Amino acid sequence: MERFKKVCRVLLFPHMAIRILLLPMATVCLVYSLVVLGSESVIAIPSYVLAAYTLTIWCCKIPQIVRFLKDFKNGNKYAQKWFGDVHLRTSWMLYGSLLWNVAYSVFQLGLGIVHSTSWYYSLAGYYLCLALMRLFLSTHTRKHAAGVNMYGELKKYRICGWIFLAMNLALAVILFFMIRWNRTFEHDQITTIALAAYTFTSFTVAIVNVVRYRKYNSPVYSATKIISLAAACVSMITLTSSMLTAFGGPGEVEFRRWMLALLGGAVALFITTMAIYMIVQSTKKMKAMKAENMHE
Repeated sequence: MERFKKVCRVLLFPHMAIRILLLPMATVCLVYSLVVLGSESVIAIPSYVLAAYTLTIWCCKIPQIVRFLKDFKNGNKYAQKWFGDVHLRTSWMLYGSLLWNVAYSVFQLGLGIVHSTSWYYSLAGYYLCLALMRLFLSTHTRKHAAGVNMYGELKKYRICGWIFLAMNLALAVILFFMIRWNRTFEHDQITTIALAAYTFTSFTVAIVNVVRYRKYNSPVYSATKIISLAAACVSMITLTSSMLTAFGGPGEVEFRRWMLALLGGAVALFITTMAIYMIVQSTKKMKAMKAENMHE
């Protein structure tokens, strides 16, 4: 029994070098089997076993990884500064997201020029609007901490709401092309699965951050997270189109159109509702602040 436990311990908790070595090997073998050999190939079975084993040994390591990260967070002065200063963290994440939106917008613009289609121009316009909003908010976070200039934060929060309403025009153009002329995003199955993992992760993180950052009572902080949530919602439309194209059959065109119409309409309604809420709430608070200042 002791020998069996020892063997299990060795198999489930190998040396870190072996874990790191198995990770790229399992990934390459799995992708090669799925793309080249096919899921029904007998030769592909060892790659599935290797991938499952690699995933298992890394999952067994999760508690130790979590403890290591906690110790690093508590013992490193730079990590303490990063996690303890929400203003610093928000500012840097805002700049990072700004650069990402600009790069993605330029990429979509390039695709529009190469393929001579308004399809990619619409996407470029949408992500350019996100970049402009983040640039607009960064001018405030660079000068003020959260809650220091509340009236200025509310003004920027309201302007972002108006920009969201304008962005719905670009979103409507995207949906029009996708549904009317059966436009879609075509990716292979592996790319689509990777896109799904990224989209669901970003969507979950965006929702968590919108809720979490409400406690700071900063309209600018909330606006930055709402922008991320809006981007994640549009990514869901892209993912749905890609998955229906990659995994659907040739006779499912009408089903894809209905799905995109329903999801796109829900996303457009959500963004519109969110924009109206931002405008109404910020206007009410700004009026209340003005009235309070007049009484003083």
